[in-house]
Amino acid sequence: QVQVVESGGGLVHIGGSLRLSCAASGSIFAIYEMGWYRHAPGMQRELVAVINSGGLARYADSVRGRFTISRMNAKNMATLQMDSLKHDDKAVYFCNVEHSMGENEYSDWGQGTQITVSS
Repeated sequence: QVQVVESGGGLVHIGGSLRLSCAASGSIFAIYEMGWYRHAPGMQRELVAVINSGGLARYADSVRGRFTISRMNAKNMATLQMDSLKHDDKAVYFCNVEHSMGENEYSDWGQGTQITVSS
């Protein structure tokens, strides 16, 4: 069993910054990608940023240049530094861990953390 725990959400003013952290634990053999997705009311869940085991990151166009994802492979952790936050960034943010063991691949999710951006 794998546990994925996010932390760092909360309320922030427009233009402010927040840092989200994600920690994966349990029956993990090899993580090949960790990332953040978000779900805003009335919208579909969307990719925010993902990073693979080699450190290669991908970002949604809406956050590129404002958000930075990083990863600590040895600790099965990832962080998302969010700067210049906008109203549109308000959502529940979920950490996703893609991992494998042998020929089997798994995808595990955290419980989500709320980000609220106020004027």
